[in-house]
Amino acid sequence: RIDEQRCEFPLPLKSQLLEIGADLPLVLPSKLGGYWIDPPLEKLRNVSPTSSQHGLDPESYDIMERDGEAKIYHEFFRSRYHHSFIAVDPSLGPLVLSVCLEEEENKLRVILRMKECSLHGTFSLSLFTNMPSAVELAKRLSDKVTVSKFDVVSYLKAPDLITAFDEHRVSSNFKFGVLYQREGQFTEEDILSNNKESEKFREFLSILGDTVQLQGFTGFRGGLDVCHGQTGNEAVFTSFNGREIMFHVATKLPYTEADPQQLQRKRHIGNDIVALVYQEGQTPFLCDVIKSHFLHCFVVVRRGSICLEHVNMYKVSVTAREDVPPFGPVIPDPPLFTDRSQLREFLLTKLINAEIACYKAEQFSRLELRTRSSLLESLHNELFSRSRCMMGDPSVAAAPPSESTRGPSEGSGGFIENFK
Repeated sequence: RIDEQRCEFPLPLKSQLLEIGADLPLVLPSKLGGYWIDPPLEKLRNVSPTSSQHGLDPESYDIMERDGEAKIYHEFFRSRYHHSFIAVDPSLGPLVLSVCLEEEENKLRVILRMKECSLHGTFSLSLFTNMPSAVELAKRLSDKVTVSKFDVVSYLKAPDLITAFDEHRVSSNFKFGVLYQREGQFTEEDILSNNKESEKFREFLSILGDTVQLQGFTGFRGGLDVCHGQTGNEAVFTSFNGREIMFHVATKLPYTEADPQQLQRKRHIGNDIVALVYQEGQTPFLCDVIKSHFLHCFVVVRRGSICLEHVNMYKVSVTAREDVPPFGPVIPDPPLFTDRSQLREFLLTKLINAEIACYKAEQFSRLELRTRSSLLESLHNELFSRSRCMMGDPSVAAAPPSESTRGPSEGSGGFIENFK
C-alpha cells in the first residue's frame, strides 16, 4: 500500500521567484491554483519588523468546536428522566428521537438525529393542550418527517449507545506533520530527505512541545509505534488546553537510504490533514509540492532576526485548499512574532482550528456524511433489536447478535464503539 503514495516529482522550478520588498514570500501559489494564502501576497509588500502590530492578542485565541452540539445529550438528558424513540422514515431513513421534560422551566428539550444532521430544540409546554407525541415533536423540528409513529426504546443501556453516536466526532487528540525546509529546497524529495536538525530547528520544536522517547510512551501516540521502534525513537508531544497533540516530525521518522521519496516518513505526514512547515532561508514553500489526498492545510513559519536588536523573529503564513473555509486566530499584521509563548499559543490554536476547518472541505464532508449514515443505521438497528429482546420478543432472543452489534461485552455499543 505504501507504493500507492509514490508520485511524479514536479519539473525543476524554472520560473523567476516573486520578490516582494527585500524578502521572498513564505508561500508561493500553485501553478494550477486551488489554494488560498493568508496573508495574501499583495499585503506583504511593505512588511517591516518595526511596523505597528495589530491582532496579536492571545486572550482572543479561541479553539473551534468540531461539533458544538455533540454533548447536548450528555449534558441535558443523561442526568434527567427522559425517553428515546426510533423510526424509519420513507425518505429520511433511520430516525432516533430523544425527549426530556424540564419541569422546573416547564419545557420539553428534544433532539432528532437524522442521516444529514441532528436537530435540537426546546418547546414550552404552553404550546400544547396535551403532552405532544413523539411524531408531533419530530415534525416541529423538521417538516420533512413523514412517519406516523415511533417505537419506544426500552433498552436500559441505550443512553450509552446514543452518547457514543452523538460524540463520535468529538476528540481531544490531534496529530500534525512537521516538515523541515532548508534553503534551496523546492521538491517533496528534498524536504522529506532532511536528516540533520539544526540548532535553530530544535529550538523551534521546543516551542511546540517536548521531545519524548517513543518506547513505552503512554500518551496519545498519533499512530506512532511505542513498542518496537518502527517509527523512530523520538517524537514531539504536548498537552494544550485539555488536548493532547503528537507531531510527526519528518526528521525524527525513519530514513530509508534507497528510497528517494522517503515513504516511511510520508506514510505518516501524508495521512495528516494539517502540516507545519519550518523554513530556514528564503526559499518559499509551494502550495502543492507535497502530494497527498489528505493534507489540506500548511502553516508555514520562517525564522529571521531583527538585525539592530539581535532578536529572534518568526514570520507566519497559512495556505489551504480553496474549499477549506477561513479559520482563526487571525494572523497579526504584520505577521511577525518575537515572543516564544505567544508564538506557541498562536500556532497550536491555529493548527487545531485548521484541522477542524478542513473537515468542512468537500472530501472530508462527504466522508463524514457516509460515516454518520452508517453509524446512525447501526444505532437504530441495535436499539431496535435490544429493545425487542428486553420486551421478551422470542424471535430476537433466539437469534445470536450480529457482528455489527456484538461488542467486547454486552451493551458495549457494537459497531459504534468499534468505530471509535
